[in-house]
Amino acid sequence: MKRKWAVLLLMILVTALLSSCWSKKELTDLAIVSAVGIDKTKDGKYHLTLQIINPGNVAGGMQGGGGGTQSPPVTIYSASGDNIVEASRRASSRISRRLYYAHANLVVIGEKLARESGLNPLIDVLDRDPEFRTTATMVIANHSTAADLVQTLTPVDKIPANKVLKTLEFTERKWGENVKLSIQDVIIGLESPGGETIVGGFRLVGNPKQARMLENLQESAPEATLRASGIAVLKQGKLVDWLYGKPARGTVWILDKIQGTDINIDWAGKKEAIAYQTVRQKTSVSAQVKNGQPHISVHTRVEGDIGDMEVPVDITNPKVITKIEQFVRKEIKKELKTAIEQAQKNKTDIFGFGEVVHRTRPNQFKKLKTEWNDVYFPKLDVDITVEAYVRRAGLRNKSFLSGVKENQK
Repeated sequence: MKRKWAVLLLMILVTALLSSCWSKKELTDLAIVSAVGIDKTKDGKYHLTLQIINPGNVAGGMQGGGGGTQSPPVTIYSASGDNIVEASRRASSRISRRLYYAHANLVVIGEKLARESGLNPLIDVLDRDPEFRTTATMVIANHSTAADLVQTLTPVDKIPANKVLKTLEFTERKWGENVKLSIQDVIIGLESPGGETIVGGFRLVGNPKQARMLENLQESAPEATLRASGIAVLKQGKLVDWLYGKPARGTVWILDKIQGTDINIDWAGKKEAIAYQTVRQKTSVSAQVKNGQPHISVHTRVEGDIGDMEVPVDITNPKVITKIEQFVRKEIKKELKTAIEQAQKNKTDIFGFGEVVHRTRPNQFKKLKTEWNDVYFPKLDVDITVEAYVRRAGLRNKSFLSGVKENQK
């Protein structure tokens, strides 16, 4: 009997300790933010642009209202302040709900702000707020303002923030000239000795006013749209350069972030006649210090398939395959070298070569650290080696063009 009373008393005590729903948040009281845009005004204030989801419109697409009108899947609110917190609180005066940042998965920084003030003043508030997730993706508006990107309505993906995230994800996976980095990734880069890092770029193509209108989505080929554009290079938190094309891909390659891309090589006098599709690759970086001078070795091993041939090529011949592999190695090495030369010109160690030297020779790196970016990195001797192999040739070995050529003889 005493045991039963003891159990009952324990249950009562445990019930008293339960927190229940003291911190509950009703969905009808929340304004769910999907993207945040941050710009700098002419008078030096921060301009905050918030992309807020309209749940009913997202669930059913762009639905008709009582009068047959259409409503967009997101609503835009903006405000300015001396800091981000003030701007956010000012924005709340225009919204009938509490701003909820836990689902914000995209932060867009305006190019002007990134160049003049840099990202360092912004990082603290993004990292400090317990509601904001540092796993959110960060991009820099390329030749545009963050407000223009955040306000753009996009087809296919109803929520514009998702359009940016998915585009970055797939272009990183298939092309390799763009990167998708979280706020936490950027923080790690900014905390490096020289504060150098990279951030993905995005731009608005078309008229900004047209991009905000529903009529833009009712066209099969929208006049205004968003697209991934380049890689932003940051030094001490500030934007100093943009990388496009091969220098951008070479940078991603050295950082071992290439998931898939195409390498075009010349053949038989025709430019870019053969397309080599990478399937897997691995890049490693090592360092040595000889006579007080650092040396970096970059080694890349890549395997891929033949994706396209615009000239007759006998790929059943092992010697031909070997020659194709040699051309691929030469092209990849050229891209890596171009990326390194561009970084050395900007005096920005975006590859983390200094970190590699520090890990392997910590005592010696202490002597190099203060002058690493301005003296040692620009003149750094980098040895690049590339291994490239052709593994498959698609559904056929003999080229269709080879058969046409034989039949025409």
